[in-house]
This record gives sequence, structure tokens and C-alpha cells, in this order.
Amino acid sequence: MAPPNIITHHHPMNIQFVHDKEKLGHSNFLDWHRNSRIVLKKEKKDYVLESLVSEEPPSIPKAAHDAWLKHLDDSLDVSCLMQAIMIPDLQRDLELFTAFDMIEHLKQMFGQQARTERFEIVRSFHACKMEETENVSTHVLNMKSHMDQLGRLGSPYPLDLDTYIILNSLPECNDTFIMN
Repeated sequence: MAPPNIITHHHPMNIQFVHDKEKLGHSNFLDWHRNSRIVLKKEKKDYVLESLVSEEPPSIPKAAHDAWLKHLDDSLDVSCLMQAIMIPDLQRDLELFTAFDMIEHLKQMFGQQARTERFEIVRSFHACKMEETENVSTHVLNMKSHMDQLGRLGSPYPLDLDTYIILNSLPECNDTFIMN
């Protein structure tokens, strides 16, 4: 029990923050998913998107049963949160899904959107060419932002390949530097 002079607060999932950002529609899955995971991570409930809640175990120790109940409760909380920040037709389609099943279904539904975004980032990354008057640091930071975006989308390049692409994007006046 907390000492009487310490006030303890339980902060429920900040659904209003996510809700105010943007509801999931047919064109914003990646942003919606990222925002949802931020809130779930803060609330230590993001694990329910990674593993399915099993059937109730028949006879297990109390601690294991309590953990199963927590997973079940957290999954219900998360599925309600996810549905609350969706457009109505998606809510209807996913009404009976658990949080894990819902996110897996949404990933399949919007997989093409993610592939398109990755392709556009790769295209921009490879098309970057530094102008001779451009600041090297600014150029490298721009290139790094493309690398970071690919990493967040689950498609990171190996570090040596990133380095080669960045070096290749420098103007010819840097050839001596590149060779060293």
C-alpha cells in the first residue's frame, strides 16, 4: 500500500489522444497503426497484438491463471480501443475480432498500402543526389531519414549498403573522399 502522503493515479489508455489524431479509414493504416502502438506501448498492452489469447487453461497455478486473465482483459481493452478509432464500416467488419486477430486482418487488408509506401521511400532514397552547393550534413540527414523510415516499416537495409548508397549520392568532387 502506498504511504498516505503519496497520491497514486491510474491513467487509462489515452483514447482521446489517438481519437483526436485520426480515425482509421481506407488510406491511413500505417499512421493509425503507428499511433495506436505508441499508446499501447505506453500502457504496456502492446503485447496483445503479438500473441493470441489462448483458450482458458484447464488447471494451472493461480499465478499463470491470473496472467491469462490479464491477457484476456488487456485484449478486450485493446480491441475496444482499436474499434473506437475506426470508421464505422471497419468497426462493423471487425466487431467480433480479438485485438490480435484484428491487427492481423488489418495488416492483410492494407498490406498493399505498406508495400507502396516502402517502394516510394526506396525510390526517393536511391534518387537522392547531393548538389555541389548542398551541405553534406543536411544531405546525409535526409538520406538517414529514408533509412529510418524503411527500418520502421520492417525493411531496413544492411548498414554497409546504406553507406554505399549514401557515398554514391555524393557529387564527383568528393570522389577522393569516397575512395578513402
